[in-house]
Amino acid sequence: MKNNRRDFLKLAGIAGIGYTGTGIVPVFAAESKRKIVPEPSEPVSMNRFPRMMQDYTTRQVEKSLAAARKKRASLKTKQEAEAYVRDVRSKIAQCFGPWPEKTPLNARITGVMERDAYKIEKVIFDSRPGFPVTANLYIPKNRQFPLPGIVGTCGHGDPAKATPIYQSFAQGLARQGYVVLIFDPIGQGERVQLLSRDLKPLHGIGVPEHNYTGRQMILNGEHLSSWFTWDCIRCVDYLLSRPEVDPEHIGVTGNSGGGTQATWFCGVEPRLTMAAPSCFVVGFEQNLMNELPADIEQCPPGAIGLGLDHLDFIAAMAPRPVILLAQEKDFFDVRGAEKNYAELKKLYKLLGAEENIQFFAGPEYHGFSKHNREAMYKWFNKITGVSEQSEPELSLEEEKLLWCTPNGQIAESNFRTLAAYTREFSKQNKSRRGEPEGEELKNKIRAVLKLGAVSGIPSYNILRPLPGRQFPKKFAANYAVETEAGISIPVYRLSDTELLSRPPKGIKRAILYVSHLSADEELRNESLIGDLIRAEPQSAVYACDVRGTGESKPNTCGDDFFGAYGNDYFYAAHSIMLNSTYTGQKTFDLLRIIDWLSSCGHEEIHLAGKGWGAIPATFAAVLSDKVKQVTLKNALSSYSAIAENAEFNWPLSTLIPGVLKQFDLPDCYEALRTKNVVQIDMVGAEGLR
Repeated sequence: MKNNRRDFLKLAGIAGIGYTGTGIVPVFAAESKRKIVPEPSEPVSMNRFPRMMQDYTTRQVEKSLAAARKKRASLKTKQEAEAYVRDVRSKIAQCFGPWPEKTPLNARITGVMERDAYKIEKVIFDSRPGFPVTANLYIPKNRQFPLPGIVGTCGHGDPAKATPIYQSFAQGLARQGYVVLIFDPIGQGERVQLLSRDLKPLHGIGVPEHNYTGRQMILNGEHLSSWFTWDCIRCVDYLLSRPEVDPEHIGVTGNSGGGTQATWFCGVEPRLTMAAPSCFVVGFEQNLMNELPADIEQCPPGAIGLGLDHLDFIAAMAPRPVILLAQEKDFFDVRGAEKNYAELKKLYKLLGAEENIQFFAGPEYHGFSKHNREAMYKWFNKITGVSEQSEPELSLEEEKLLWCTPNGQIAESNFRTLAAYTREFSKQNKSRRGEPEGEELKNKIRAVLKLGAVSGIPSYNILRPLPGRQFPKKFAANYAVETEAGISIPVYRLSDTELLSRPPKGIKRAILYVSHLSADEELRNESLIGDLIRAEPQSAVYACDVRGTGESKPNTCGDDFFGAYGNDYFYAAHSIMLNSTYTGQKTFDLLRIIDWLSSCGHEEIHLAGKGWGAIPATFAAVLSDKVKQVTLKNALSSYSAIAENAEFNWPLSTLIPGVLKQFDLPDCYEALRTKNVVQIDMVGAEGLR
């Protein structure tokens, strides 16, 4: 007898379908006074699991950092504290190393500005071959040399070293008797990497360019956090080349993005004798729970997976003197800074240097305000013996006067850009890695994607169908397959007859479509699905979203998905810090779904993927013997195409750290020839527009 949906709902005690903030759910008869939503004429997008990735990532971060917290809490002796410091130094080296060879600085002075109490030298030096750093060196006058030296690190202000608040601390220190080298970070000031011929930024300045070039370079196993920190190391090299600088007193200070650089620097530079990072040291976990994204250079690879948090980079400097600077009204949560200080104070006390760790929170919003600058002066002066404490009267310079180059961009000198390095590394990796195949390729995929073991049959839930979806078949069953704890993947089973229970068995072959962004929407709009159904009318038809897309598209980070600081980037960045990969997690989802389909009696899988979804579909197809046929639409031609082109349009969630050292996508496509792979409209670095 033909099932009648209304009769079924009546028998089940369901009065209708109601809408809540988490999706459309059954409304039971006892609740029938609640508003009933009729079947819409135009389907609404579904999003049953908007908090899944936030909750999952939070659990993973908590788990990774819990052991480190427990270890710090257990420290009782100086020897235990010293062992902890050695341990975090070793772990930080794993994140940031190995460092490149130190090559000649080729330092040159392009101009000198004489002022009343100091002079400013306009300095350019090469931190890597052909990769120049633009900096201002503030040298006090009428002082007995050598004097303490300070590396000044800049936040994300557009003119970098010429930004008023950063000029202020550099000049303030110089007037008190410090030699200060303040430099432009990569992508800021005179070091914008991606410029038009008329020296206009192609991808913005600071944050936008950092996240653009930073995404591209991870394909070669490089990371922007290491490049920023290497520049700091070379700044010390330059300072120590100057006779005016006392090697017994080398410090670092910076705010926001400069606070990041100062913090990482504390973790790796044994020549530092004092530090004052401002508006950064809060904690990875605190920022995650506050849904606060960060620049890619603020997300060092593997750090959280190794149990490192912000405070550990300060711990690595112990027992040398550090003051943590914060602001009461900052979006960087001052509570995190307070907790970090409390833990560090215990560590320093065990080391017999409790007086060498301090904390100051200014009353202002985010920034290196005068309150924080004076706290920094007081701290450095206490260590060096300089008598002044308050900020002297300042006279700030126009931006152009501080330029080291004629027109404010090092690009005029035909320098070697970060993109050029990325392109060269990609070509070198191609010549070294060869063309892996067979089990060698599979092993490399598993290793690069950080894939865990796959075994057993996933559990699943049967969700109530939603009305009026306008899918290629009249009916669709809705399943939530648990691929791992806390991750439920929506899977749609299309059917010509009503299906409200588990998938029927007896059909040997199944099509599994992996969406680009949303299976729900693409089942209504993507022609490929209809083509597959017509080509295989006897096959069971499924479609799914992998984690973080479609029904689990996050609503965090201001409900922004595509932005440079959007939630897709947010969880991809955290995956890298957890020593995982977002692409690997999505591939794992597919392998588990394939296992589930096999348990439903489907012995042969035709795996199809589009766009972003084609990437995990490719890897799953290579790894799974259950996949017998593959169709890919708008798949990426190669990762090297991204690494070797100035322009690309693929998000961090589709990119894999270090992949080009091991293999590239064409190796996978070649392996899939035995599975009758069909490529439709392959795309290059430009991606899907």
